Amino acid sequence: MVVGCFGDVVFQVSEETVETINNVVWSGSARYSIHQRHLQDALTEFTGLDPDKLSFTMTMSAELGVDIIPEIVKLWNIERSGRAVPLVIGEKAYGKYRWNILRHSAKYTRHDRLGNPTEAEVSVELQEYIKK
Repeated sequence: MVVGCFGDVVFQVSEETVETINNVVWSGSARYSIHQRHLQDALTEFTGLDPDKLSFTMTMSAELGVDIIPEIVKLWNIERSGRAVPLVIGEKAYGKYRWNILRHSAKYTRHDRLGNPTEAEVSVELQEYIKK
């Protein structure tokens, strides 16, 4: 069963494959300008919103049917191309439009006897991409 996707990276659970996300953190922030005034309190002015940020981790395991390197390369390609892609978790599409990858990291936690990774902890940090 597909439980979500980020571009062509599919989060799924089935008899053959388990590839899901954990530790999802969605954050936003506002911008303010401070106007200094002579001998008076400074004034603050709301100037808008910064793009939202979203981060998550994925545990990938060959034992659970995930081909680790190709999945990490998918993320790498999205990041390096600057492509903005949709993020869907469950039945909800997140953000106002799409997301860019700001950074990712992959920590290989297990290897087979030939040195190929069989388990990895992948962290991804996204920034919201807003259409003009």
